[in-house]
Formats: sequence, structure tokens, C-alpha cells
Amino acid sequence: MPAADLPFAGRDVRLDLFRGLANWAIFLDHIPHEVLSWITSKNYGFSDAADLFVFISGYTAALVFGRVMIERGCVAAASRLARRAFKLYAAHIIVVVIYIAVIACVSREFHDPDDLNQFNVAVFMNTPFREFIQALALRYKPVNLDVLPLYILLLGAFAPVLWLMVRKPNWTLAGSLVLYFVSRHFGWNLPASPSGFWYFNPFAWQLLFFLGAWTSLGGARVLQPIVRTRTAFWLAIAYLVFAFIVTTAIRVPNLGGLLPHWILQPFDPDDKTNLAPYRIVHFIALAMVVTRFLRLGSPILQWRALAPLIRCGQHSLQVFCTGIVLSFCAHAVIELSLNSLWVQIVVGAIGISLMTAVAYYFDVVETAGSRAPFVCSNWRTRMTGGLELFFGRR
Repeated sequence: MPAADLPFAGRDVRLDLFRGLANWAIFLDHIPHEVLSWITSKNYGFSDAADLFVFISGYTAALVFGRVMIERGCVAAASRLARRAFKLYAAHIIVVVIYIAVIACVSREFHDPDDLNQFNVAVFMNTPFREFIQALALRYKPVNLDVLPLYILLLGAFAPVLWLMVRKPNWTLAGSLVLYFVSRHFGWNLPASPSGFWYFNPFAWQLLFFLGAWTSLGGARVLQPIVRTRTAFWLAIAYLVFAFIVTTAIRVPNLGGLLPHWILQPFDPDDKTNLAPYRIVHFIALAMVVTRFLRLGSPILQWRALAPLIRCGQHSLQVFCTGIVLSFCAHAVIELSLNSLWVQIVVGAIGISLMTAVAYYFDVVETAGSRAPFVCSNWRTRMTGGLELFFGRR
């Protein structure tokens, strides 16, 4: 019998909200010299939007396809996982082609070859056939196109892990934790083209993905008596304050001199590629605090001001792909303006507005009766209150 404890069927709008927030933050963080990126979480702690994106991806994948596996069997779940992974893969390849074309056209139009090198497009222009084959193998990726290949790989390999997780969630998470530490110790990673390795090491980042999966399948119930205590809450607050101080000291040299070097040294530079342990702890602490105040069914989620974020989370793939292309367009405009402050603000606002417009467009299309793929529909409609298993129901 499956050991997974799936939460009740219903919608947890917080997942849409946080996924929309992650999409906006990723867009802003991908624009060099964008003043609006200072509002994103990466400037105030160790984790950032990528951590949130991967965790929620694991959570929703296990919730949707775990239910299919329990109710309809392993073959049905594996088939739908493969179908979803292929849709993501097709979207990634299309975005790669569009992204390269936009960068090449802008570089040629404004006689700025630096962008070709800065965004890892020059190598593709020199050997397009070879690098396109590498792109199909997820080895060649222009700059800022690293998150989706990670998601595709983890989702494509998820079926056997999910089969085990619905039966032995705690043991499966333990195996993920072992792989995480072993890969960090031995330096395991996948090769990238033309040289180097994946920016998001899948052997390390799988832990955050499977932590999300474990949470949605009820494994986190084991930690309920701990994470719901006042002591755990204040420890989380203390760690967030510490992360804020350290991050601020690293980013502002004048403040960095106020702290001993031995305090800053473990966090500078940030080991994002291999998902440093302090990033995971920071994400968990942040999630504990946020979900304590933003409860399931909170009236805050009904605020009209949050509706655009929620819509962007509901149509995450389309919004994410749009944001990737818009991030370079915004960068090009900012460069032409010589980093003008008002231009940074305007292009950031326009980009977010366009991403939101894309979300509302697809919402209207679906409402009008367009046929949506079964997996995508269930992917959005089975968001539940299972976060409460990890962070406690208030």
C-alpha cells in the first residue's frame, strides 16, 4: 500500500502566487543594471527565485502525478510525466531559437558584438549546426536559459523516484540527501557545451525538487511537532536576520568591513551552482515564516493587487518563456540609454506588464473554451493545502 499522504483535493492559491512572484523576480534578476532587481529576494538573503521555482516544481509534480500513480498506476503516471517533460522540452528549444535570433539581430543592428559573448551566443553563431545539436541534448544553453533544462531533466527522471516516494517518502528523501552530499564532495556535474558544466548542478538541485515532492506527499508530517513550535519560528527569524546582514555586507563593501572576514568568507562567493546548504536552510526558514503569516485561505489572497501575480503563476510556463526573451530586450534598451535610471524603471515595469498580459491572454483563451492538455489542466487545478504538512496549519 502507498505510504504517501496526499492532502485533500482543492486549490492552494499561495502556490500560484509564489510561482508568479518567482517569474517576476527571475525576469528582473536576468537584466543587468536593472534597479528594480533590488526588490527581489536575492539581495536580502541566501536563496532566491530559482530555489522557490525548483521547490514548487517538485511539489506540484509529486502532487499531480503522485495522485495519478496511486489511483491509476505507475504506467499512467510515467506516461503523463513524459508528456509533460516533452512539452517543457519543446518550449525550451523554441525559446532557445527565438532568444538567439533576438540577440543576434540586436547585436548586428547596433554593431555590438559584446552581447554575443556576454550571453554565450557567439559560439552558436560560429558553429550553429554543432551547437544546435548540443542544445537538443540540453548541453548548450545561452546565458539565463539554465532553469528550464534543470526542470526538464528532473521531471524526465521523476517516474521511478515518484514510484518509490509514494511508498517510502522518508527513505526516498534520505537517498536524495545522500546524493546531494556525495555529488558536492566528489564534484559531480553534467558537462556543458562548448566547455564547463551546468550552471544548476542537477545532482545538487535535485534535493530541493525532491524536498518539494516529499512535502506534497505528506512526508513532512514527521516534522510538524518541530516546525510549528515557537522556538523553531524564532530560530527561523534569527537565521533570516543573519542572512540579511551577511548578504548586505557582501554587496555593500563599506558595510563588509564591519564584520570579521571569517564570517563572510563561507558565503562569498555564493555557491549557487552546487546549491550550498545555507541556501536550503534559508529557503526553509523563509517558507516557515511566510506560511505562518500567509495562511491557507487568507483574505490577503483575495486582494485585487495580487491577482496579476496569481495569474502569472497559473500560466507559469508561458510567462517564464516570455520573461526570458523580454529580459534581453530590456537589457538592450538599458544599454542604449547608458544605464539611465528612468529607463531601467520603465523597461522593468513594461516587461512585467507584458508578462502579465500574456498570463491574462491565456486565461481568457482557456475560459473561452480552448482545449487544454489534460496534464497541464491538472497541473494547475490540484494545488492543495499540503504545504501545511511541512509548515503547519494555523
